[in-house]
Amino acid sequence: MQLQQILEATAAQARSLFQQWPNEKLLYHNLAHTEGVVANTGTIAAHYQLSEEDNFAVLAAAWFHDIGYLTGPAAGHEAAGAQAVATFLAAQDVPPAIIRKVEACILATRMPQAPQTLAEQIVCDADLFNFGLDDFKDKTKLLRREKELLSDTSISGSQWRADTISLLQAHDYFTDYARALQQKGKADNLRWLLERQEKKTAKATKENLAAVDAAPAQQPGKQEQRDKADKKATAQKTQQPGRGTETMFRLTSANHLQLSAMADNKANILVTVNSIIITVLVSVLFRRLETSPYLTVPTCLFLGVCITTIIFSVLATRPNVNPGRFSTTDITSRKTNLLFFGNFYRMSLDEYDWAMKEMINDREYLYGSLIKDIYFLGVVLGRKYRLLRMAYNIFMYGIIASVVAFAIAIFVFGHGKEPM
Repeated sequence: MQLQQILEATAAQARSLFQQWPNEKLLYHNLAHTEGVVANTGTIAAHYQLSEEDNFAVLAAAWFHDIGYLTGPAAGHEAAGAQAVATFLAAQDVPPAIIRKVEACILATRMPQAPQTLAEQIVCDADLFNFGLDDFKDKTKLLRREKELLSDTSISGSQWRADTISLLQAHDYFTDYARALQQKGKADNLRWLLERQEKKTAKATKENLAAVDAAPAQQPGKQEQRDKADKKATAQKTQQPGRGTETMFRLTSANHLQLSAMADNKANILVTVNSIIITVLVSVLFRRLETSPYLTVPTCLFLGVCITTIIFSVLATRPNVNPGRFSTTDITSRKTNLLFFGNFYRMSLDEYDWAMKEMINDREYLYGSLIKDIYFLGVVLGRKYRLLRMAYNIFMYGIIASVVAFAIAIFVFGHGKEPM
């Protein structure tokens, strides 16, 4: 069975279906979008060097993931696409196990996305790759117009922006590769939406106030209308920056966690490498010390460097454990950060539920906890990277010193002393 040939036939079948059932209302979910998703899928799949079967599964799923739009309503189009591709691949004698993989990849693109395997994650990320692209602004306009045409209803600009902002704030790419490529672009697009929404809100508020001012002076309730408009404007100004602020908190926390994971990975590498070196030293060099005593000093130096490096690497990743408890006074006085597990893991669910609701109902307490969370994440990161830098310096300079010590021992003290 030649999967590459079947994949080419799958692509041809998908293109044929778009030609057979043209739909002028599909301004976004059309053949151009499908080909873009296929290209994005191929890019991500190539990075992860998938097996032949998995590579076939993700690409076949990309070709058919929106075919359901041609045969039925938008709702449930993923299931229709999965059924269509299963029928086609079964006719091509593709093994059922591979067909199930393709179906799973398509079904995983249902919102909210919840992929379980790497293949499913790749297709999901490829489908929403445009969130981080420069043409996002044009594509979101096309998608809005398409939804209006398919539902025969009008969608206001403010409602569409609010829904799109909520979607981008809740979304996160599943693969590290997609995050590395698209996270910054997605953040820029989200910032553009938030700024646009703020400008539109400010403009609408200004127009409302102008309308109130333009009303006849003798009109009863004019001052009351203006007070309501001022109050509404104040409330909108108070709420609006919150979305941008929440986005900032989310991105900053994610960046801190990524840096923490990188630090842990670097420490693990140092521990692993030095453990291997110690094993070699103990099993090989220590046996030669009886016949070559001049190697004792450089061997001990090398061993000391490795042990010290491991110690600093372990210190960089060793967790600190908090008491895990808080009191009612801590919550009422807003002293405890409930976003860190170390402050509540010994408390009961009812106590934690009460405390969280108290925090959620107090905007200042909530944002204060987010600020503390980011700050202490930064403090921990600073400690980790300081210890890691010391560990790498010890390892780097210690290796150099050990090699020099071995060279001196062998060429100065060991010259002519090797047993024949």
